Amino acid sequence: MKTWVPSVSVADVLSDLPGVECAVYDGTSAMPDGVGDVEVWIPPLIPVPDVPGTLARMGSLKLLQTVTAGVEAYRPHMPSGAVLCNARGVHDAGTAEWAVGAMLAVVREFPGFVDAQRRGEWTYHHTGVLADSRVLIVGYGSIGAALERRLDGFEVEIVRVARSARDGVHAMDELPALLPEADVVVLLVPATAATAGMVDAAFLARMKDGAVLVNAARGGIVDTDALLAELKNGRLRAALDVTAPEPLPEGHPLWGAPGLLITPHVAGSTPASVRRTLRLMRAQLERYLAGESLVNVITDAY
Repeated sequence: MKTWVPSVSVADVLSDLPGVECAVYDGTSAMPDGVGDVEVWIPPLIPVPDVPGTLARMGSLKLLQTVTAGVEAYRPHMPSGAVLCNARGVHDAGTAEWAVGAMLAVVREFPGFVDAQRRGEWTYHHTGVLADSRVLIVGYGSIGAALERRLDGFEVEIVRVARSARDGVHAMDELPALLPEADVVVLLVPATAATAGMVDAAFLARMKDGAVLVNAARGGIVDTDALLAELKNGRLRAALDVTAPEPLPEGHPLWGAPGLLITPHVAGSTPASVRRTLRLMRAQLERYLAGESLVNVITDAY
């Protein structure tokens, strides 16, 4: 069974499975031979240069297993009969931990204190605090639940929003009424046609003065120009692990925007994520070989 994997570490963890023949393709090296014979593809974290063209040539593909929760690069181009599965769960710990750290950094003004340290200035003043605040989690799935667990003890109120309402979770159409009361808004929604540009000028205008926007989802969910306007007038603050465009080019106005913390899409890039990814890849291939039901099968937009 010809299987393309993103790294030697994934190949190693699959190497003893019967009949599995692994070839490493990370998108930066030359494409291995036999693309038309690939039955299982595990793409790299950063999509290969021509996803549509590559999938169009994979006439034997039966399973595409991503190492990410997001599948927007692959979903529109899947060959007929092939199953798409994501890596739901493997990045929960890292992403949730980043979100906690990001909101703490912005609320407690750590970037400003770091700048003052470099200047050798003692800039004592009161800062904000998470305690007694309301944290609105937009896109309450497994990462949202992991974030809530990590916020337990910070004395915050959690408000949950998902695509559809369920016990303790608001529906997306309730967002306009919820935004004005939130001190921190965390974006964890998947990138879909419905979420593209959802954080627009109207969305941001509904947020209360001094609120913090935390984006650990995808850059295209936020209207960059609208966010820049709110940052420049000092009404909102933000922490972004993802941007539009991405990577953020040199000289882009986001780099110099006040009240903004930027990290280069590293929320899920942790040893914990690597360990959990390897465990998932192994378990999923074992299920596939045994003819068992696969986990994390994508049947809708995500």
